[in-house]
Amino acid sequence: MTPGTPEARPSHRTKTADGAAGADAATVAALLREPGLPPMESRILLSHVLGWTRTQLITRDREPLAPETVAAYRTLHARRVAGEPIAYLTGTREFFGLTLNVSPSVLIPRPETELLVELALARIEGRRAPRVLDLGTGSGAIALAIAHGRADAQVVALDRSAHALAVARDNARRLGLDDRVRFLESDWYSALPADSSWTAPFDIIVSNPPYIVAGDEHLSQGDLRFEPVDALTDHADGLAALRIIVAGAPSRLLPDSWLLCEHGYHQAADVRALCVAAGFQDVTSERDLAGIERTTGGRRV
Repeated sequence: MTPGTPEARPSHRTKTADGAAGADAATVAALLREPGLPPMESRILLSHVLGWTRTQLITRDREPLAPETVAAYRTLHARRVAGEPIAYLTGTREFFGLTLNVSPSVLIPRPETELLVELALARIEGRRAPRVLDLGTGSGAIALAIAHGRADAQVVALDRSAHALAVARDNARRLGLDDRVRFLESDWYSALPADSSWTAPFDIIVSNPPYIVAGDEHLSQGDLRFEPVDALTDHADGLAALRIIVAGAPSRLLPDSWLLCEHGYHQAADVRALCVAAGFQDVTSERDLAGIERTTGGRRV
């Protein structure tokens, strides 16, 4: 060793996915310091890539990570920065206590839709083996949440998208609910058979249909840019699907049974008017946690 040369020490520098050296570059702690995303979103993506819990991210945050792991995380990180929804990047979304698989073929289940499930469960309380119809099921979120909450319920879930139904059926299998929910490919009521014990008049009909007005600026913003457009808008005034659902419900409901529909923040009065015109009684709108009239329904006499 040449006099005056500092004693050699082991390097604590690792290499990033692109080969550039950087102190602790390939650790959880270092990746969480990288800019671009809120810390919570970065943790969600890292947990997904690593298969670790949040606690493990904390307790193992200095462990070196494999280059392929870092590359996978950075790919998801870049996609999220570009706007892709977290749910599509991880392939899952929590809804009413259930973990659902989601894909770009289905609308991402949202917390405000849990109100529809809560109201439906309340309306069928005390009914024996209630029959439930879910129109436009998408990932199966509403139908599966009701089936999970009522073990004796017979649930029929319809959607016109074969791709969405594949996601819904997969969710039903994973959750052990595939023997209690029947999925049918149907454009609203059109393919609903009339001669099945599962599709006799229902105790409740529920729906979260497409209700965004065609051309609404929100369709080109945020997560909505990546979601299936046919699940978001009716390509008309936002009430086209709701008109079909409300008009067709009375003939498919038992007496003293209910229709409940989710709708847009400004549509409650219009949906109440549709329900009244169809002969429903006790027509009311319920507010979500944000105070928005989000769900409207009525009772068939």
